[in-house]
Amino acid sequence: MQHHHSIIQEIFKGVSLSNDELDAIAPLFEKETYKKGAIIFKANDTVNDQYYIYEGCLRTYHIDDAGKEHTVQFGIKDWWITDFIGYFSNCKAIMTLEVIEDAIVYKISNKNKDYLYTNFPQIQNFIVKKLEGAYAAFQKRIILSLSQSAKARYLIFLDTHSDLEKKLKNYHIASYLGITTESLSRIRKELYNH
Repeated sequence: MQHHHSIIQEIFKGVSLSNDELDAIAPLFEKETYKKGAIIFKANDTVNDQYYIYEGCLRTYHIDDAGKEHTVQFGIKDWWITDFIGYFSNCKAIMTLEVIEDAIVYKISNKNKDYLYTNFPQIQNFIVKKLEGAYAAFQKRIILSLSQSAKARYLIFLDTHSDLEKKLKNYHIASYLGITTESLSRIRKELYNH
């Protein structure tokens, strides 16, 4: 049980929880392990869970009508990931969740999340703060993709996600930046030849 307590304390870093509260919260999370390349869910699936990443790297991506892949989010240790549109709106997923690097995640269902919010207001406040940060980051990313050059977007990606670049394939990074792999290669060549 002590191990479960430490996992919950890690997930909710900074939230003060008693042993009784930890006992009540631990069963709401389900541990899952995935191998690189696994698909946790795909577009048009029902999304009932969000995932806390304990180890590994995951990504969500959308495939447009022309068959082009668009990486929406990467997730690494201590991040939350899911298709939030499907999860919060109770509709089908529009994205696929793929494991980029072997991963251990702790998933929580929408029903269990609601139970957490109702019974543990300090956790609801914690989650709201996390979501506010994520929302701000998504807005910043949209503004950057609308207003910055591909080279500037790549440099910002490196600055923000330096720990990720070595784990990702070129086409993952290119699809996240909204450019072709050829453009990414050209930008890298330009940067590293100067």
